[in-house]
Amino acid sequence: MSAVGTTISSLPRAAILHAAESGRLQRLVQKHGKRVGAARFVAGETLDECVSVLRALNDAGLHANTTLLGEAIPDAVGAATVAEEYERIIERLVAEKLDANVALKLTHLGLSFDEEVAYASIERLVVTAGALGTFIRIDMEQSDYVEVTLRTYERLRDAGHDSVGTVLQSYLYRTADDLERLLPRQPNLRIVKGAYLEPESIAFPEKRDVDRAYLELVERGLLGGAYIAVATHDEALIRNVQAFAARESIPRDRFEFQMLYGVRPGLQRSIAAEGYKVLVAAPFGPDWYPYLMRRLAERPANLGFFLKNLVRR
Repeated sequence: MSAVGTTISSLPRAAILHAAESGRLQRLVQKHGKRVGAARFVAGETLDECVSVLRALNDAGLHANTTLLGEAIPDAVGAATVAEEYERIIERLVAEKLDANVALKLTHLGLSFDEEVAYASIERLVVTAGALGTFIRIDMEQSDYVEVTLRTYERLRDAGHDSVGTVLQSYLYRTADDLERLLPRQPNLRIVKGAYLEPESIAFPEKRDVDRAYLELVERGLLGGAYIAVATHDEALIRNVQAFAARESIPRDRFEFQMLYGVRPGLQRSIAAEGYKVLVAAPFGPDWYPYLMRRLAERPANLGFFLKNLVRR
């Protein structure tokens, strides 16, 4: 959930993100996944393993969501298979009475080759979620997919679907305008810094600008009537949001804090103990390698943990 740019450790970050495309490295890392520390960030490879992790998070007083890890699907058959799996996941979470919902990527439902295929799948899943009293978050992907993702979300909201939210990335110059575009629909929005390698022509290169934009988005969203999921591990930003909400008399049921499974668990528990809603994103699935690499690229401490386990015998 951190920003990218030439001045934010861009060379190491770029190298890690490029490594995410390496099939050889992927085979090596996945072969030794648990030993190198992937289990710290991924809630297992199976739904049964994930359910156990989600239950433990709930027992600790934390809310949760999960994602079936995977990258862009190239054909309609594969997209249909993923949609069916997500339907099964949603039904299982409800049957288990877990305080957990689903977040997903539209490219995993076919967006990379057909917008209508992806829309049909996400609408079907949102209808299922609404009928079962749960919720789906549409994740935001790299800049090539921002416009179509927002368009899909708008279509769903305009069709009367309430059990759905999406994500805005503060490192993109366009995002302030995107927020204004969505506010009339009373959106449910997760605000993140941004996890993809984007050029300076479209994204802030300086961390201070990303952080400033982040706080402005949260504040404008709250004042504009949106429900805001504040997705960050940056404690300074968290404290600024808390202070703003108190100053503006914004009730705590209008926002929540979101963090990643395995990243700053102590902070997660301490914020929850203060009476705030804290949701932990705990993805699962056998295709966890690209996700792990993005987590390593986002935070140097994650990379150190990974390398330590990689060389451990």
